[in-house]
Amino acid sequence: MGKERRSNTLIISTKGRYALRVMVDLAQHNNGEFVPLKEITERQDISRKYLETIMTILSKSNLVESAMGKAGGYRLIKEPKDYSVGEILRATERNLAPVACVCTEEKKCEKTDLCNTLPFWEGLANQINSYIDSHTLEEMVNTHINQSEECACKNKLLKENESNGN
Repeated sequence: MGKERRSNTLIISTKGRYALRVMVDLAQHNNGEFVPLKEITERQDISRKYLETIMTILSKSNLVESAMGKAGGYRLIKEPKDYSVGEILRATERNLAPVACVCTEEKKCEKTDLCNTLPFWEGLANQINSYIDSHTLEEMVNTHINQSEECACKNKLLKENESNGN
């Protein structure tokens, strides 16, 4: 039995997860001004060095704009509603395919023409891409806001019930 090569398929790396968090952070502070890297690192609790790597990728992918100097930092190039989660993840992840045989960069399997499971894997890859492309950065920001408001309301009700002896 041959040793199987482990691949990064269907695993979103820390870099990808952090990139999405940073883009949400920039969307939350999207007032047209550049957001200093220091502020992002503090809010997101990501090391400056690691964040610089991520921001370079996002900048080279034309997802963010950067500026140097005292008023420097990063800002979104487009409105949050115009970014899909998929484009952000694809900028940082080499591959989002569930298995190597449906990767466009990978060498195709010799058995592709005879493979009965390939249509399943292709369908799963389509579902993944469809899902991540159907969600926007704006949704991510609004979901967080709605969850925070919901938690605040629940906490207020709990405190009221406690003070009323319930």
